[in-house]
Amino acid sequence: MWYIVLDWKPPSNVTEVQSFLGLTGYYRRFVKAPVLVQPESRKEFVIYSDASLLGLGCVLMQEGRVVAYASRQLKPHERNYPTHDLKLAAIVFALKIWRHYLHWLELLKDYELVIDYHSGKANVVADALSRKSLFTLRAMNKVDDELVAKRTECVSNVESEFQIDDDDCLRFRSRLCVPRNSKLISLVLSEAHSSCMSIHPGSTKMYNDLKRQFWWPGMKRDISEFVSKCLICQQVKAEHQVPSGLLQPIMIPEWKWDRVTMDFVFGLPLSSSKKDVIWVVVDRLTKSAHFIPVLTDYSLDKLAEMYVSQIVRLHGVPIFIVSDRDPRFTSRFWKKLQEALGTKLHFSTAFHPQTDGQS
Repeated sequence: MWYIVLDWKPPSNVTEVQSFLGLTGYYRRFVKAPVLVQPESRKEFVIYSDASLLGLGCVLMQEGRVVAYASRQLKPHERNYPTHDLKLAAIVFALKIWRHYLHWLELLKDYELVIDYHSGKANVVADALSRKSLFTLRAMNKVDDELVAKRTECVSNVESEFQIDDDDCLRFRSRLCVPRNSKLISLVLSEAHSSCMSIHPGSTKMYNDLKRQFWWPGMKRDISEFVSKCLICQQVKAEHQVPSGLLQPIMIPEWKWDRVTMDFVFGLPLSSSKKDVIWVVVDRLTKSAHFIPVLTDYSLDKLAEMYVSQIVRLHGVPIFIVSDRDPRFTSRFWKKLQEALGTKLHFSTAFHPQTDGQS
């Protein structure tokens, strides 16, 4: 059940918001208390930490109960650290991030603590945090058809750009290969963009950061799409665009049917005359209109014939036509036809139907 809520699509209208709030409000009474406990200053704090070639992981505990978890990836220069420096870096990372719990100590040399070594098998929790997703990644690499083919290629071809590392993970130019259709991609994107260690970077910076560590087909497109759907970025981040200029109103016509607007009304049920679209043509001066029933798959030749018989025959050739960027209006045939008739075409801005306020 939990994965249904996790994968719930962002609400797009009031009804969907009310539906989601009703769902969460109903199940809230059945949710157990959180795993983490509130820290007590009088009790002793215990930190378990570990480090690997991928990242640092640590757990803050009191009397065997978890107070907080923390982990992060290694920085480029930290990958050159020897093992004992990595272990020390994990300790420093833990003490810095939880300094509000250990506020009486400032630097590592001032900590009154005993550092005990725990093997990876004994230090299960912190070790798992520093090596998280490797087990899942190895399993997915051996299931995904495309990556299986790449593994076979790198075994048989020494000059291949793909390699298998010491952890049995497939790499492309030293970057971890992530299966294309897997939830692991969503976890990577969420961690790099929305975690407490990130600052909601833009798509370009996020791509430059992730491409140093990971690779999958269509990576740049996925990152751009993920960032564009981030609700926090849309609400908080300021626009970095040139301010819009002053509104330019369309000139008021001097004579009827000199300047017209036109548009199509789609999505209508099929009529008795087998028509499912209405072609609306409005005179901007008198606001009189023609509603011409047409079919969706009418050719441009047919539309041009109806335009001449229904509009030009009755009202003459207009000077200007304002319309949206429908493929019929932007086609070469329609432009050449209006050019031959002496009519100028004016198109509204894309995704801005307010330009054509008549039809």
